[in-house]
Amino acid sequence: MDQNDFEEPSESDKELTDFVVSHCDRWRDYRDTNFLPKYLEYERIFRGEWAAEDKTRESERSRIVTPATQQAVETRHAEIMEAIFGQGDFFDIEDDLKDINGNPLDVEMLKAQLMEDFKQDKIRKSIDQIELMAEIYGTGIGEIVVKTEKVFEPATQPIPGQMGQAAIGVVEKSRIAVKIVPVNPKNFLYDPNGTSIDDCMGVAIEKFVGIQKIVEGMEKGIYRKVDIGTDSDDNDLEPTQEITQYRDDKVRLLTYYGLVPREYLKQLENEGGEVVDLFPEDSVADDYADMVEAIVVIANEGLLLKAEENPYMMKDRPVISYQDDTVPNRLLGRGTVEKSYNMQKAIDAQVRSHLDSLALTTSPMMGMDATRLPRGAKFEIKPGKAFMVNGNPAEILYPFKFGETSLNNLNTAKEFERMLLQATGTMDSQGMVSQGNRDGAGLSMAVATIIKKYKRTLVNFQEDFLIPFIQKAAFRYMQFDPERYPSVDMKFIATATLGIIAREYEQQQFIGLLQTLGPNTPVLPLILKGILNNSSLSNRYELIAALDQMSQPDPNAQEKALMQEQLAMQAAQAQIAVNTTQAEQNRAEAQKLITEAQLMPAEVQAKMSASLTKNLPNEDSANAKEFDKRVKIAELMLKEADIKNKSKIVELQMNNAKSNVVDMENQFLEKLATELNYGNR
Repeated sequence: MDQNDFEEPSESDKELTDFVVSHCDRWRDYRDTNFLPKYLEYERIFRGEWAAEDKTRESERSRIVTPATQQAVETRHAEIMEAIFGQGDFFDIEDDLKDINGNPLDVEMLKAQLMEDFKQDKIRKSIDQIELMAEIYGTGIGEIVVKTEKVFEPATQPIPGQMGQAAIGVVEKSRIAVKIVPVNPKNFLYDPNGTSIDDCMGVAIEKFVGIQKIVEGMEKGIYRKVDIGTDSDDNDLEPTQEITQYRDDKVRLLTYYGLVPREYLKQLENEGGEVVDLFPEDSVADDYADMVEAIVVIANEGLLLKAEENPYMMKDRPVISYQDDTVPNRLLGRGTVEKSYNMQKAIDAQVRSHLDSLALTTSPMMGMDATRLPRGAKFEIKPGKAFMVNGNPAEILYPFKFGETSLNNLNTAKEFERMLLQATGTMDSQGMVSQGNRDGAGLSMAVATIIKKYKRTLVNFQEDFLIPFIQKAAFRYMQFDPERYPSVDMKFIATATLGIIAREYEQQQFIGLLQTLGPNTPVLPLILKGILNNSSLSNRYELIAALDQMSQPDPNAQEKALMQEQLAMQAAQAQIAVNTTQAEQNRAEAQKLITEAQLMPAEVQAKMSASLTKNLPNEDSANAKEFDKRVKIAELMLKEADIKNKSKIVELQMNNAKSNVVDMENQFLEKLATELNYGNR
């Protein structure tokens, strides 16, 4: 690039640059005074690095950094990420079905397409880094960047003029990529008068980038062609604290998103026309009378690379942030390291004191009579070392002891660690086991408290970061890639649920409910579906679909059940008919027996009269005796007939009772058949 190709900064460039840089300098001073030293120490605590300014006392020699805060940060970070992405889809789309021709399938297509682009642009990885910085520094910040990327895809094309032959190669395509870049709070500047990104007059992101990226932007026409050079070091802008930072080929880049005076942009665009001033030029309010949303990029604190009015169709700022833990009326939040800071310092002081005391009690110190040691003797303590002395060694060498190292330091450190877990709302596995051994109800209460604290952070993330990002990304796809994303009114909903601790806790509740109700409960499918929904199985959706299919009634089974009911009703009716016939037969036999019993005395009397008068001679005394004998026999026969008649009557009464029982059974069966027939209808 020739020196003559560079654009010299104009007065308008200098005015706009001075306006942006002066505000950012004041914002930087506010941040560096109030937050930067804490941010640097928070980073060292998380990474386990020691610095001289982190001493808890002047005589401290040990440099150990205990991992209690590291564990708390990683536990909370893992739980939030599991809650966001653990169930697969982390957002859903609602639509009133009026903007997409009333076809809900288009909504699902847009959702699948958006998920595919997010996966290709590695949105999950970027959100993971943003959430981790939110746990460390208290605020998660992301910058939305729109790029046109080249994509190479394998393809096969037929060779002209040669039948049946094709060339194998690649096809170059362009795609619109919407990415979110994690922003370290050390690189973030904002208007302290604002309580949110949109409420601030402006926000800025400053960082070091390679000079080749700036030159590439100039070649593509993204940046203005100015005489760019490298900048001096600023360790506060580096992503991490290192022993030495790389110094070569770095450009300090300041990207400003916010309000600027309209006249500055008008002068840059050479549109002519003067802007009417509402306030005198010497008034403070003159610069803020007519403001416009703009994007300004400045290199090395003085070179204007880009200045334009906000190009996005929704006129929104491409920066989003959220508070890990809410601090009212402030943009920056409170992180896990800030919650655990005091207890972390107490744990480090206690453990370092213990290690310093070990140095005094473990390594012996000796008092010696220098006049009785050999000349040039070097005193060292080693196994098997022999010392030459002039006299009794017990009189020449005397060991000094400073007591014994107490274990109370470690016990106190454990108590401080418990307080740290209490302050951060986390609980390690050992703490959960010990709590559970003491009291199961206490463990449930502790887990419930932890879940509620995680929910607060999750709500902040969803409402302040996740949903705004998805909306902004969708709007940019609609603006720059309208063929794939039609401009429609969509409402995005976060589908993130609870983390692994909450899901495991709910699983135990479901299992306990299932054990209480038993396997034959009618709500068994609902309980099983809840268990599958909370599980992390890769095929849980297939299992849920199979469970739904099993719970639906089978038409063949319904038909078989209906046929069985009809057969049962027919069998009941046939049994009623058999019982009725049997009862009628019993009644006929009973009537016959009654008639026979009534005719039997008359028949006996007739037979007796005939036998009395048969073959008797007239007026013979012997015959008279025979006649008396026959009369007595007849009386006996009458008595016997009477006894038989009474037994017959008893038997008939019993048969009548049996008939009544059969009638009652028939009435019951008829009633049952009627109810079955009514149920089938």
